Amino acid sequence: RLTKLSIPFEGPLDRFAEAALTLRDPDGLELEVVAVAGDPRPGWSNGDIPIEHSVRGFHAATLSLDGHERTAGLITGSLGFRAGGETGRRFRFLAGDGAPGTIIDLVDEPSRARGNMGVGVVHHIAYRAATDAVQLALQATLAERGREVTPVLDRNYFRSIYFREPGGVLFEVATDAPGFAVDEPVAELGLHLKLPGWLESHRAQIEEHVPPITVPPSNNPDAR
Repeated sequence: RLTKLSIPFEGPLDRFAEAALTLRDPDGLELEVVAVAGDPRPGWSNGDIPIEHSVRGFHAATLSLDGHERTAGLITGSLGFRAGGETGRRFRFLAGDGAPGTIIDLVDEPSRARGNMGVGVVHHIAYRAATDAVQLALQATLAERGREVTPVLDRNYFRSIYFREPGGVLFEVATDAPGFAVDEPVAELGLHLKLPGWLESHRAQIEEHVPPITVPPSNNPDAR
């Protein structure tokens, strides 16, 4: 499919008994499509790709670092991850049941340039806190262990704390509540540009710079 659409890619690469294709999106962001046997998550059935071959969700986050050791210490000591193997300069860590979506890879790449904020760069990695109490406990643990962590910030759809891991990558821990349906029906999620209250006065200026997005009706047949 990528060849047919003239999208350059590398691979498949064999990594942790999984096959991965590497490509870049139109803004230059590096992405991977990873084949995992037995992923229990349902595939997306509204596209032109057969459901058995469809994308099922995020597989892992990958951090490019000068060295992985201090970051590994943080995520295993404070965030509940455990070692899940290594291959070459890539070190895998797992949370929960270790299924796709619970994985973080740390890659030692000391010669790679540091990222700058802007188009084609991931701004931060977000993790879930099931409750406010879990988030506050983690905030206290991080502060006790010398991490500079923000106060709890109200993001309208969730509450967040932020901190940087030893390699400089920004981490967020966000609550489930109150959820994305606080200001529009579930059937209309993604159809409108939603802004936090403090940016509403700049809506016209922001909308001038947002590229138009056409959502196929089949993606959301319940929308009106």
